[in-house]
Amino acid sequence: MSGARDPRPLILHVVYRFDTGGLENGVVNLINHMDPRAYRHAVLALTEVTDFRHRIKVPDVQYFALNKAPGHGFWLYPRLYRIFKQLRPAVVHSRNLAALEVVLPAWAAGVPVRVHGEHGRDVSDLDGSHRGYQRLRRFYGAWVHRFVALSQDLAGYLRQRVGLPDRCISQIYNGVDARRFNPAPVRASIEGSPFNAPEHFLIGTVGRMQSVKNQTLLAQAFVLALSQRPDLRPRLRLLMAGEGPLRADAQQILRDAACEELAWLPGERGQIERWMPGLDLFVLPSRAEGISNTILEAMACGLPVIATRVGGNPELVEEGVTGYLVESDDVTAMAGRIVQLADDAALCRSLGRAGRSRVEQNFSLDAMVGAYQSMYDELLGARKPAAMALKGN
Repeated sequence: MSGARDPRPLILHVVYRFDTGGLENGVVNLINHMDPRAYRHAVLALTEVTDFRHRIKVPDVQYFALNKAPGHGFWLYPRLYRIFKQLRPAVVHSRNLAALEVVLPAWAAGVPVRVHGEHGRDVSDLDGSHRGYQRLRRFYGAWVHRFVALSQDLAGYLRQRVGLPDRCISQIYNGVDARRFNPAPVRASIEGSPFNAPEHFLIGTVGRMQSVKNQTLLAQAFVLALSQRPDLRPRLRLLMAGEGPLRADAQQILRDAACEELAWLPGERGQIERWMPGLDLFVLPSRAEGISNTILEAMACGLPVIATRVGGNPELVEEGVTGYLVESDDVTAMAGRIVQLADDAALCRSLGRAGRSRVEQNFSLDAMVGAYQSMYDELLGARKPAAMALKGN
């Protein structure tokens, strides 16, 4: 068995699908930056492992894909049990509800520590009111040693809706590599972009183009801003990077408003640190978020941010200091903020500088990695499952 004689404890990171996304990017950052002398790592995807794995630079990481069909994975339990027995991980760290069920076969296989991370709201439960999802988290909590919430919002959900006491919850913010993401002295050119002219004011977003990310709100706000201020038409431009079902919807909104030539929707884009400094403004129009990597990356690049007032976004964006928050369905407010910032270069610079400073002070990659490593160290010495201390038990 590969790695059988390696004395370092193994952390097995379990996700539903290992592909482009904020959750998965957090796994990549954690593996790439954790002290390699302390732990080794493996990644298990219940469905598939894509080429996204190449973002992990640590050479001895193993990958497993189970090609799970939709629905509960009881039938996968024997296979999971065998994998856990073979690999003998010290820690199984599952993430989000779709992967939570693995803690039961992990317990049966004798995995010493089971950790579960909550990275964001479920697409079908944006307000956290789904009683069934609460019961699932409470049930599987009997085999979880620690729940990790990426935001105070998610930590509150675990306490108030699921019923976990504070001592069973760690709240760890995402961190951003401020060396990799940093401001450009002058706005950078974006490879392939038709909008690199200095007179352009380039608004950008990035993410999977699916309903929870709500990119159509930004497309509508862009159109509304131009209809309210047609004098901005020679300057205002839109970049929406990402792939998914909303891409066609966003393109149709732009086409119907005769704005298609003012926007660039190139599909999925890798190495966003190369094009983020080519933006003037970053907008995140999501219906739900945990702690957004892309907001942190934009702030690290010195960009002002407009984001919806959902999930952990208010914990990142300081209103009027690093950017602005709008309600998740308020296209008028978003369009108004776009116009305001397009008109005020000095304000953009001020917000961007404050955002960069906030990242450096509060959301460093070193702080995130250190918090996870300390938690793993702690839990390997204390193995009481969280649900043994649930309220009312």
